This record gives sequence, structure tokens and C-alpha cells, in this order.
Amino acid sequence: MSGDAQLLLMIAGMHLLGLVCAAVLIIPALRASPEFPPNRPDPGSDGGGGGGPERPPAPQDPPRGGGIPMSDAEPARVRLRDHRKLTERLPKRERRPAREPERTPVRTGS
Repeated sequence: MSGDAQLLLMIAGMHLLGLVCAAVLIIPALRASPEFPPNRPDPGSDGGGGGGPERPPAPQDPPRGGGIPMSDAEPARVRLRDHRKLTERLPKRERRPAREPERTPVRTGS
């Protein structure tokens, strides 16, 4: 057999093996009978039939009038009303003072 014939035979064999594997997986799925729910409900069931998700609760009425703000409300330190960044609007933090180096005792000649 030539190299071309061997290559063609090997490719055909791989395709045949793939088809057999696919058939092994698909045939049991096609043969199984679908399990439909029973026509009558179970005596122990709650009698509900599902019907999808529950509806969200109705929206509540919006608060009326502006009123005064709550007693514990604090305004923000900075209001962002333009293109400047927050870091540009906040006050600069004070730097800690530098520590003086520890003094080492100086020996005096005696």
C-alpha cells in the first residue's frame, strides 16, 4: 500500500469511529420515552401547578413633599459639579512632622 492510501484509510477509519461514538450517544436518547407529568395531581401535593415566577410587588407611593432632611443627615464634604476630580477638590492633608533622628551620646575624652 502506498502512503497516500494508508493516510486515506486512516482518515476514513477515524471518521467511522467518530460516527459510531455519536450513534452510541444519540440512540439511547432517541429510544427513551419522554416522561410526561401524570394527568391527575398527587394527593400529597400542594395543588399548585407552577405557572411561572411570582409577579414583583406593586410599587409603593413615592414620598410626598420635600420636607426637611433627616436629623442625622450630614452634607457631603465636597460637591462635584464640574470637570474637576475629587482629589483636586478635597483639602490637602497635613503632613506629619519629620522625626528628629535619635541623638547618640558623644564621648568626650577624659
